[in-house]
Amino acid sequence: MRIGICKNEDAERWDCFVASTAQANCYHQIKWKRLIEESFGLRTIYLLTEDNEHRITGILPLVHLRSVVFGNFMVSMPYFNYGGVCATDEASRSLLLEEATRIAKRESVDHIEFRDTRLLENGLQRKESKVSMRLPLHGSSDELWKSIGSKLRSQVNRPIKEGMYSKIGKEDELDNFYEVFSRNMRDLGTPVYSKNFFRNILRTFSESSWICTVFTKEKKAVASGFLIGFKGTLEIPWASSLRSQNKYSPNMLLYWNAIKFGCDTGYKEFDFGRSTPDEGTYRFKEQWGARPHPLYWYYWTKNGGPIPELNPKNPKYRAAINVWKRLPVGITRMIGPSIVKNLP
Repeated sequence: MRIGICKNEDAERWDCFVASTAQANCYHQIKWKRLIEESFGLRTIYLLTEDNEHRITGILPLVHLRSVVFGNFMVSMPYFNYGGVCATDEASRSLLLEEATRIAKRESVDHIEFRDTRLLENGLQRKESKVSMRLPLHGSSDELWKSIGSKLRSQVNRPIKEGMYSKIGKEDELDNFYEVFSRNMRDLGTPVYSKNFFRNILRTFSESSWICTVFTKEKKAVASGFLIGFKGTLEIPWASSLRSQNKYSPNMLLYWNAIKFGCDTGYKEFDFGRSTPDEGTYRFKEQWGARPHPLYWYYWTKNGGPIPELNPKNPKYRAAINVWKRLPVGITRMIGPSIVKNLP
């Protein structure tokens, strides 16, 4: 068995392995390597193992993040819910972890975060505080509409009665998505990704990415979500609505039309993204019939130190979050991308 860095000539074999391996997820695809490098200017290290017949037996995408504020670390994969080692046997898995930690030590990295969906005995520290909420899509969207219950249907119909409507698009909806998304991120106190990042996704994954937007009768975008499909699952990793429109519940129409689109285009599962059990977003997703699937995030830390807490709930960042909420949206769009690229 051999371990090495993925080269350009390995790209096709890499994606064939992803396509044929059940545990592989959307973010294991090789195209994310170049997309992240070009969108954020970050270094990526894509590791693979292969047997004596040159068949790939395991892969591990790593992204190296480094900043004065957040430190020096690697993640598989940042910005998304999934990543980690994908291997067909334990020997390959162990070899990939060993090589990743060897590189981390060489680069004086403080920690590595592996985002997985399986409980593994790999000797690493782990977090189990998050779950992904997923809804099986059985039958037609008409059947699903009947199954969600009268209360939920009335909530979806509320914005329709106000004249709101939705549209599924691609790059033609990017400006509308970004207008709503960047404003919502400012309100949450979180730096926003660049618009170019989302444009790169739409262009790189042109056949499996969309934007769903809800408009008022005056044609103003008030809610929007980004959709990515892979292996029978349609995911909505980013979704936002304008707080000024909350009383009309445009987010209900947004999610219904995203789910309906998944049904109508043949997806078998709708992934609402990650949540903390029993918090607001968890309950929102649960009402649609989504069920929790545990997320296991594993950590190698330098000198066996504690698991890092790079998240908005860390009191260390509370003052910065409060300041960010008061900034003009235009300013956050200008300076946010340079900050958020080092926030995993």
